[in-house]
Amino acid sequence: MDLHIFWFIALGILLAGYAVLDGFDLGVGILYPLAKTDNEKRLFLNSIGPFWDGNEVWLVTFGGALFAAFPDAYATAFSGFYLPFMMLLWALIFRAVSIEFRSKHDSLVWRGAWDWGFCFASSLATFLFGVAVGNCLRGIPVGDDKEFSGVLADLLNPYAISIGILAITTFAMHGSIFLYLKLEGEVKERIHKWLWHTFGCFVVCYIFCTIYTLVTIPHAIYNFEHHPWLWSIVILNVLAIGNIPRALFLGKPGYAFLSSSATLIAFTALFGVALFPNLITSSLNSEYSLNIYNASSSDKTLHLMKIIAFIGMPFVIAYTLIIYWVFRGKVKLGKFSY
Repeated sequence: MDLHIFWFIALGILLAGYAVLDGFDLGVGILYPLAKTDNEKRLFLNSIGPFWDGNEVWLVTFGGALFAAFPDAYATAFSGFYLPFMMLLWALIFRAVSIEFRSKHDSLVWRGAWDWGFCFASSLATFLFGVAVGNCLRGIPVGDDKEFSGVLADLLNPYAISIGILAITTFAMHGSIFLYLKLEGEVKERIHKWLWHTFGCFVVCYIFCTIYTLVTIPHAIYNFEHHPWLWSIVILNVLAIGNIPRALFLGKPGYAFLSSSATLIAFTALFGVALFPNLITSSLNSEYSLNIYNASSSDKTLHLMKIIAFIGMPFVIAYTLIIYWVFRGKVKLGKFSY
């Protein structure tokens, strides 16, 4: 396989892994205000407690791989999205601090402040991820010097904002299914109601964004028109979404969570297909776009990285599987819980 295509696919796998794994704990953060009592809030936090920091390894790995494989695209993205990326970084940091600091002092004001901080940071991070995806699809003003030539307002366009809202509803749905799996008792019954609300909001946003994309970004279906077999991803995506309510009606939340995960993987695949072979699309001139060939490292570097990836990624996957296996049961509050 061509090394450039290999690394494009590898980046997609890392992004999909992050979306599935960190998506549910960002979703828990978005839904966090719905917890009524302090014990319920602690249950929410402890449902993601063993996982949230490890999940972010996938994002760090994605950033490192993008920097090493496609340095020009990395440089353009970080210069163009500098302020949003700083906001994203601070949101992720503040989210982590909120989780750890909340339990350090038994005060309603103290805990309430960190609770809202956790929700806000989770929502903001999710929204910014969606905005970044929307801008990548729509295109940003990049000149022939491979530098971003726009302003922040260019990034906060209606299409990018709509994808940001879709990201929030998607992760909220994903997180609610995860909570339904991990908790029990009265709170689980309330989560079941929230789940249907989040699913309904997700479907509405999904349909709206699909139509919006087809109308305003015709180049998004270029690869689908020239390679009809790629429409199978669309079909699998729709089937995965349709299986979520079916699994819930049948009382199989585990299958619903797998379907929600498959939906996120399909979204990532659709994003990759719509973008390929570009990494950053220029809205000024398609010839200025950064793709997997004109923005890549040397073949020698790509080959060396491929060897390192085959050595290192099994450890990341093994660690992830072990953590999820060890903490696969229902959430119980204990002495050392958040």
